[in-house]
Amino acid sequence: MNLPDYLSGLKAPVADETDAVDLPVTGALPADLTGRYFRNGPNPLPGRDPGHWFGGDGMLHGVRLRDGRAEWYRNRWVRTRKLEGARFVGPEGVDLTATPANTSVIRHAGRIMALVEVGLPYEMTPELDTIGPCDFGGRLTTAMTAHPKEEPVTGELHFFGYGFVPPYLTYHRLSATGELVESRVVDVPGPTMIHDFAVTERHVLWLDLPVVFDLELLGSGMPYRWDETYGARLGVMPRDGGATRWYDIDPCYVFHVGNAYEDARGRIVLDAVRYARGGFAALWPGIGGTPDPAASAAASGGAYLHRWTLDPATGALKEEPLDDRNVEFPTFDESRLGRSSRFLYTVTDDAVVKYDARTGTSHVRDVGGVPGEAVYVPAPDASAEDDGRLLSIVTDRSGDGSELLVLDAADLEFVASVRLPRRVPMGFHGRWLED
Repeated sequence: MNLPDYLSGLKAPVADETDAVDLPVTGALPADLTGRYFRNGPNPLPGRDPGHWFGGDGMLHGVRLRDGRAEWYRNRWVRTRKLEGARFVGPEGVDLTATPANTSVIRHAGRIMALVEVGLPYEMTPELDTIGPCDFGGRLTTAMTAHPKEEPVTGELHFFGYGFVPPYLTYHRLSATGELVESRVVDVPGPTMIHDFAVTERHVLWLDLPVVFDLELLGSGMPYRWDETYGARLGVMPRDGGATRWYDIDPCYVFHVGNAYEDARGRIVLDAVRYARGGFAALWPGIGGTPDPAASAAASGGAYLHRWTLDPATGALKEEPLDDRNVEFPTFDESRLGRSSRFLYTVTDDAVVKYDARTGTSHVRDVGGVPGEAVYVPAPDASAEDDGRLLSIVTDRSGDGSELLVLDAADLEFVASVRLPRRVPMGFHGRWLED
């Protein structure tokens, strides 16, 4: 029997947990790169078919770096109630602990959390053992996005939860010490898949887009489909309170945003990776979604870096493509989150791509395999926005093995690589946790 795309090839799950120490290093790891790199992704237990790629049980892969050495590698399933056999049922009977924490990993207020957008976060130890679900003292009653934003000045964590029944969208804010201090319902007309959002110094930006929940699809793959009649819009919500202002945009979908900020004229600028309907239709069935019969039979295209500029003073909206290269997983120096930033890093099939917003140029580095998200790590006492390194797990196309690749963020030159003891399946998001 042929396995579905999301269980085969480079996405094929690994069957067990393992440990290795004193990993081989090519090049020289910077001694100041001391901490842990964690990468999350779907990895169902052997014999399980979750029905779509996004449903696989979460697995964290970790590499410990210290003093120029790669001390250990280990991989661990996130031991959620779903992994233990609990079922995520109904839209109205959802158990927010019976979901796969398989998308990203963050650290906030001393807690390391594995995240998925349809459930509660799961707290993890620095050695990747599961502590359990976290609802911030019972205050969090919605799911938590896999893409929270930590404000670099206040240390607050902004996030949201979306659901299948009203309220469809709720904004939340954690204090720098990890206390849930605000929850605010945002009115949207229906249940859509809201994977990411953006935060500026004064606003929260929402993406209300035409990929909608369909109850009839529940249990037969991804329960979402493209609905052209829903419309597409961006919302601008003042962080300090007040109504959200909506701007209609050309229909599209966005999984991942880059940075957003207010420019010197007070306009709001958002950079993100944009899928038109054809590109979304080409992607969706391969990860377990229902084919789009209304899209062109020759649906093609991909995901392209795009910019929206919103002018609150005039209500004007400008949309413009920034590149025609198929990319994903935009990252940047997160100390610039919500402020103007110059550089953005993305990945494509076999390369890391760096964009320079000041010059409008890009720089491509072929990495000799399939790269995962390239995480920016600033150097100590960095003197420039790109004074740092990029960390990415790269898997060779044969599927024989993977490495943790370290590039110089300024010129994308090779710094070092750590050979991992096993292949790491294609996954989602990584995080560098400095000691």
